[in-house]
Amino acid sequence: MWIQNYDPLNNIWLSAGAAGIPIIVFLACLILFKLKGYQAGFITVVVAAVIAAYVYDMPGQLVGASFVQGFTNGMWPIAWIIVAAIFLYKLSVKSGSFEIIKQSVISITPDHRIQVILIGFCFGSFLEGAIGFGGPVAITAALLVGLGLKPMYAAGLCLIANTAPVAFGAVGIPITAMCDLVGVEQHAVSAMIGRLLVPLSFTVPFFIVFLMDGVKGVIQTFPGVLVTSTSFVVTQFFTSNYIGAELPDITSAVVALLCTTIFLRFWQPKVIFRLDDLKEFPKDNTLTAGVLFRAWVPFLLLIALIIIWTSAPFKSLFAKGSILEFTQVTIQFNNTVGTIMSPSVIDPTKLSPVSVAQVVNLIAFQAGTAIFIAALLTIAFLRIKVADAAECYWETIKEMAIPIVTIGLVVAFASIAKNSGMSTTLGQAFATTGDGFAFFSPIIGWLGVFITGSDTSSNLLFGILQQASAQTLGIGESLFLAANSLGGVVGKMISPQSIAIACAAVGLVGRESDLFKFTFKYSLSFIILIGIWCLCVALFLPDMIPEVIRK
Repeated sequence: MWIQNYDPLNNIWLSAGAAGIPIIVFLACLILFKLKGYQAGFITVVVAAVIAAYVYDMPGQLVGASFVQGFTNGMWPIAWIIVAAIFLYKLSVKSGSFEIIKQSVISITPDHRIQVILIGFCFGSFLEGAIGFGGPVAITAALLVGLGLKPMYAAGLCLIANTAPVAFGAVGIPITAMCDLVGVEQHAVSAMIGRLLVPLSFTVPFFIVFLMDGVKGVIQTFPGVLVTSTSFVVTQFFTSNYIGAELPDITSAVVALLCTTIFLRFWQPKVIFRLDDLKEFPKDNTLTAGVLFRAWVPFLLLIALIIIWTSAPFKSLFAKGSILEFTQVTIQFNNTVGTIMSPSVIDPTKLSPVSVAQVVNLIAFQAGTAIFIAALLTIAFLRIKVADAAECYWETIKEMAIPIVTIGLVVAFASIAKNSGMSTTLGQAFATTGDGFAFFSPIIGWLGVFITGSDTSSNLLFGILQQASAQTLGIGESLFLAANSLGGVVGKMISPQSIAIACAAVGLVGRESDLFKFTFKYSLSFIILIGIWCLCVALFLPDMIPEVIRK
């Protein structure tokens, strides 16, 4: 049995400095040395393993087990979701359906600025609320490239657009998982996130347009973007405050998409902005309801299967003793790996076990499988030749080979950082800042998502720390718990995992450093503003903070 030590150098800030070395190395590899994603990931894993072994005294077999755990999770479910999503997109292109989809989107508006809002922001929010795990960025970025955006631009804009829905994630899992961990009902935390998100969710669509076309573009598209932002924010706020954490992304995305599409029937920008050479947009009279339905079949099937996959009756089929229990495969590793014990943040004398890679659970029927089945049904509905479908799948595997390795490496780093205690060291260092912790609380979530690539993982990693800090400072727990998730939403756009997925989706493997530089400055600016916003709420707007109810 090995017990984590969060302060191995007997000075929390020195220990935090050591824990931060792998992050600094990763940033240097991408920004200074411009290495490819898999190269930066490999070097970072090696550095993290050395620090875990020689600074944190983590036994070598546990370091190795953590690597296996992380790399396997990178393969399944994360890489599987991306492979299935890209395969579905390629089938749409191969069948000719995507050309019709392009025309249907252009018939709504030929303006690239608003197309990014409709697809990157609205449709991406729906996918985030349904599947998460990088799938939204992969699908929406590929769609935007098909509509004429440059790959780097499409990937960067989709990463930024994906910020608003990340806090609630796939059917509220980031929030419900954290609330289960800390022993509180999710309603207060969900409501607090909905309140804190109002400025960010309202601003993001305008910010995207600003990045594309400056102040002039914001003025030209203001009425349409205002409809999107207002309908999205109002629905997100209402759902998170009065229904719960499971549906805010899906409801706000659907309402915003419908409101914007209807509004565009009566209003269009006077100046059409395009990033390609298209000048004329003749109306295609062949776009009948039947033709449009057939073209959108791949993504309609995707939506339908995701709804089924996330429903309680379907999930119950996989419970122990149920008909599909056999699909949950467990791979057993060497039982002599050992056990990691984690001291409680609130009471260090209390220890709890940390899951390590003695077993790896491969749940066959998860989001990636839903997307893959949608792809198989697409082959049948659109009558795509088996040889053409096989070619699409083989192209997907070839294109994704290196990104899959990159994803595996960055998730392996996250696993080593978490299991060794390095991540908790960083969080505890910030927790020593007293009243200023209200500013640093979302920064912890930002770092957590940067390290782990997941708002859920970040919330599980730092939820107890945030709760303990709130209790010590006498501030409502829901604020800091929500702040952790809120900070994570802007950490998502610079997460190595997200960068690798976005580059893979648009065919920019090896250009991860360029995409990282594009998003990093915006992520840093956003997290500083979010920190100030949380500090203002803690100091001047305490009535905004709902009281939590203990389970």
